[in-house]
Amino acid sequence: MAAARSVAATAIPLLGELDCHLLAEGTHARAYEALGANARVHDGVSGVVFAVWAPNARRVSVVGSFNDWNADAHPLRRRSQCGVWETFVAGVPHGALYKFSIVTSDGGLALKADPYARWTETPPASASRVWSRAAYAWGDQAWMARRAVDARARAPLAIYEVHLGSWRRRADGQPHGYAELADLLVDYVLDAGFTHIEILPLAEHPFAGSWGYQPVSLYAPSSRWGTPDELRTLVDRCHRAGIGVLLDWVPAHFPDDAHGLARFDGTCLYEHEDPRIGRHREWRTLVYNYDRREVANFLIANALYWLREFHVDGLRVDAVAAMLYLDYDREAGEWLPNPFGGRENLAAVEFLRRLNASVHAQVEGALMIAEESTAWPAVSRPAHLGGLGFDYKWNMGWMNDTLRYMRRDPVHRRHHHDELTFGLLYAHSEHFVLPVSHDEVVYGKGSLLGKMPGDRWQRFANLRLYLALLYTQPGKKHVFMGCEFGQASEWCHDGALDWSLLADPAHAGVLALVRDLNRLYASIAALHAGDGGADGFRWIDCHDSSQSVLAYIRVQPDDGAFVVVVCNFTPVPRFDYRIGVPLAGTYREVLNSDACEYGGSGIGNLGSSASEPVPSHGYAHSLALALPPLAALVLLPP
Repeated sequence: MAAARSVAATAIPLLGELDCHLLAEGTHARAYEALGANARVHDGVSGVVFAVWAPNARRVSVVGSFNDWNADAHPLRRRSQCGVWETFVAGVPHGALYKFSIVTSDGGLALKADPYARWTETPPASASRVWSRAAYAWGDQAWMARRAVDARARAPLAIYEVHLGSWRRRADGQPHGYAELADLLVDYVLDAGFTHIEILPLAEHPFAGSWGYQPVSLYAPSSRWGTPDELRTLVDRCHRAGIGVLLDWVPAHFPDDAHGLARFDGTCLYEHEDPRIGRHREWRTLVYNYDRREVANFLIANALYWLREFHVDGLRVDAVAAMLYLDYDREAGEWLPNPFGGRENLAAVEFLRRLNASVHAQVEGALMIAEESTAWPAVSRPAHLGGLGFDYKWNMGWMNDTLRYMRRDPVHRRHHHDELTFGLLYAHSEHFVLPVSHDEVVYGKGSLLGKMPGDRWQRFANLRLYLALLYTQPGKKHVFMGCEFGQASEWCHDGALDWSLLADPAHAGVLALVRDLNRLYASIAALHAGDGGADGFRWIDCHDSSQSVLAYIRVQPDDGAFVVVVCNFTPVPRFDYRIGVPLAGTYREVLNSDACEYGGSGIGNLGSSASEPVPSHGYAHSLALALPPLAALVLLPP
């Protein structure tokens, strides 16, 4: 192939002065339009501007399929103001392969993928690819306009977490691509009633076993499942069906693959030099240097890129705790304190606040969700009030406590009642998401169904009860794929969910329950509008440990409308179980997790229960209920 032509090193600058200034300052919100490989018409000639930040390099060239990988063909010109190297190469076609050949600060040679590449080869190949297609024609304008005005904390949020490669597979065992999932996945999620899907990280990653949590090319959707525009098709189809799309995003660390960011120009450019700050021992990955303004800019612009260019509705930020604490997974003597002697990573705190402020200022309606597993305060409060600025935080404490309780044999549950009630003491200290995530069904932890005790019937009843508890407690909902129908085995990223299980009425019953829970949750404001404040929840009785029963009320704060929830955590049905209620009248049983159509025994209240003028639990009226075994009831007042 004939080598494409480039602008000589002495030619006029390609990046504007404002671009250089903003890149040097670390405030370029559209850095991806200045760096990377961007199609351009230069002096009437079509081609690509290649630009890369490598301030300590001695020499940089772009090599690729358009110049026979010849490092002498297309050298880049250095812009001293910002440490960026640039050139224009005419005639580079869409999809061309390329890398940057870098003579490093110490005279070595590195062949690096483009940090801002928008497309890559499919791993294990590691070259970047030129993306020069015209802008995608979106059809989700109605969704985007509605999203911008939706009240976040008061709206229902039921998230279906998905790993695209192992959700469902073709007959030949290969995973479906973005385009196929635009029909299969969307139709399934729409039928199941979830409001959003959350996709495990899509940024290109060399090791499939990392599930995307060790990305190398942060701006490139993984080619394993198709092209960037095919991903846009998936998002577009979700939006036109009324389903939001969240994306797992990983700013905490990156792998040390030779073609990636590690020692990019011969120096620790993106990471810290000192391993006591710059390396995660557990994950054997490198930590971003948040103190460096260009690195913070790289990450913030990346978040904005996914939200703008792919219309993603929000980001779930992975491993926030690993960012916040300098001693995260480190023993004494293995970490460096901050300038004040503390364990807090002050640069990461400032980065997260700036990230969230930037997203909320520049992308209307976007959600930012923190996977933060400690008691760090005010994660979901605005930065100007001393918080980190996230919209939501995962409630890992609730998840750990309730799953620990559910694993126990019901005969012992009376001694551990506080594992069910403790989470309500802090349920309104943050805006919480209640997560049942992929982390709970891997590495020998078993499936969600496998955690449940008892014989087969009791395991399914316990699972249905737990899902009903999840949907009726304060906090937004998050369910990993497979849990919604009782996947029997733990998740394997190399396979697919066992869809054949839906031929079994017990598994089909769990899915039917989740479908009804999603519809009930979305249609009854009392189950979602009061998640953000203490006025959205009231106990009726949290003290009946001897019978392992909970009774509570969910309230719609605006008008006081409410529903009553009663949960029996033993396999013993309880008849004439009395609970106080705020209003007299007949209460309609709108959900019973023990219903026959869900695989239960069918014990219940024949669809309703009339109150009696018998005082109980501080109320003048009460209900005498039949409580099914290992089941939850949701009762709608008159």
